[in-house]
Amino acid sequence: MPEMPVIIEVALNGATPTARNPHAPQTQERLVEDAIRCLDAGASIVHTHAPDISVGGEAGARQYLEHFEPIHARHPEAILYPTLVFGRTIEEKTSHLEPLSRAFPLRMGFVDPGSLNLMPLGEDGRPLETDWVYANSPKDIAYKFALCERLGLGPGMAIFEPGFLRAALAWEAAGAMPRGAFLRFYFGGERSYRGEGLVDLLFGLPPTRSALDVYVEMLGDSRLPWSIAVVSGDPWDGDVARHALERGGHLRVGLEDYAGDRAPSNLQLVEEAVALCASVGRPVATAAEAGKILDLPR
Repeated sequence: MPEMPVIIEVALNGATPTARNPHAPQTQERLVEDAIRCLDAGASIVHTHAPDISVGGEAGARQYLEHFEPIHARHPEAILYPTLVFGRTIEEKTSHLEPLSRAFPLRMGFVDPGSLNLMPLGEDGRPLETDWVYANSPKDIAYKFALCERLGLGPGMAIFEPGFLRAALAWEAAGAMPRGAFLRFYFGGERSYRGEGLVDLLFGLPPTRSALDVYVEMLGDSRLPWSIAVVSGDPWDGDVARHALERGGHLRVGLEDYAGDRAPSNLQLVEEAVALCASVGRPVATAAEAGKILDLPR
């Protein structure tokens, strides 16, 4: 599919502090400025974390509205979506989505169809002995799919491990996948801001051509669109990003995911993604085209 326009998503901040990268936008004003620059440069999807992701409900929705609305005013076709709330129950974790979708033309939600350990390496080379697990029970996964269906949101799915993809494909095969679904293949990089030889998040498949081929083979005759991201690494290390474009995929970049020797801005990463698309001979999707490619509900 070399002629298919490439959807470029930028994940602006996540938990990346300015102490790690001074370009990381962690205020409302910086989020707006960064998003507009990236959209001007070719991004069509923007993912953000609100300044305080422990706040849910109406107050949590207002945090997103504060930067979503001015971004939308400049780029009305742009696809903007939030992260979950740090809560105990699935209802708490998603409590901002309904009020946000009432107040704003939200088009994309989130469903991570599996659970895993996200382990940093210690200085002795062993995974740090934490007790935290990124848990998404089958019941919680079903809840989030149902919520996306009810609110008219395309479910964006983070595929951290091959088992996540098997679950997503089962939902699709059962005819239960909400409209507008989008797979993100997350590859575990081998970089860290903490020092040489360390890894910030040890998980999943490495960012290699053969690892991507595993996911593409698993897709079989699935029609779900997909992108790749390198988490805890530089997306341009190796050639997995180029291989993804050659195989018909899309790209996610941004300071939420990045780790490495450089201190790039989100704009720089988007511009590098645009240049890679040009070198492969694929055009970059406008936000309007991205919505059509993903078949988002609204």
